[in-house]
Amino acid sequence: MLTFHRYVAIGDSSTEGLVDPDGAGGYRGWADRLAQLIADAQDAPLEYANLAVRSLRLNEIRNRQFDDALALRPDLMTIFGGGNDLIGIGWDLDEMRADLAAMYGEARAHDCTVLTFTFPDPSSINPLGKRVRDRMFRFNDIVRAEAERYGVLVMDFQHYPITEDPRLWFEDRLHGNALGHQRTAAALAWRLGVDGADEAWAEPLDDEPARRRLREQLGSDVDWVRRYLGPWLGRGLIGVPHGDGVEAKRPVPTVVPRSDGSEQADAFGR
Repeated sequence: MLTFHRYVAIGDSSTEGLVDPDGAGGYRGWADRLAQLIADAQDAPLEYANLAVRSLRLNEIRNRQFDDALALRPDLMTIFGGGNDLIGIGWDLDEMRADLAAMYGEARAHDCTVLTFTFPDPSSINPLGKRVRDRMFRFNDIVRAEAERYGVLVMDFQHYPITEDPRLWFEDRLHGNALGHQRTAAALAWRLGVDGADEAWAEPLDDEPARRRLREQLGSDVDWVRRYLGPWLGRGLIGVPHGDGVEAKRPVPTVVPRSDGSEQADAFGR
């Protein structure tokens, strides 16, 4: 396993940690959990910063976060975004490719290990999943191609059925819940080669998810539109700036204290 001294995460709400409460009024998320897994697995201390801010598009992640992240001189960076582009209006895959290439290329030129991941199939997760599935898969192809071009590590969630289990997703059907973030962190640790990590994260949950009747499913979908999709679209229509009023939760790298080992036990299924 490589030893990392400074890990910096950039991205949108997924990297920020929505919706995985930390018990203190904020959010934890897969990036925090990954930092803990790395810190617990190596002898050298790990410093960690998280510059992610919810609602940002990929170009905004590049323009608002990437240079600041690189200035922190990380030897590990996670770069993940694009979801807000793909479910919104005016997405442009060529521009998204250019943003990924610029970030991947410059980070790798600074001898930084870069880790990212693909989107899972949204069809069974979100009522709009079938409408955005094709564009997400096209974006996944771009992620793979640019990652190969620059030597970036990819955790290819598109090909793992566990990522489509609705029990790993919050009720807004856009963000992972605590279990989803835990599984994501374990997968990324495995992709990095963290000591003790394996593919147990990809194993299906013990029982089958409950099947809803058609009427129940339709009612749930209507409620989702009212509670989540409608307000999200409304903010866009009135021009509320992306990430308005939200600051990065961990802008300064600080050492991740070692845990008692329970984090690894939970994440790696022990």
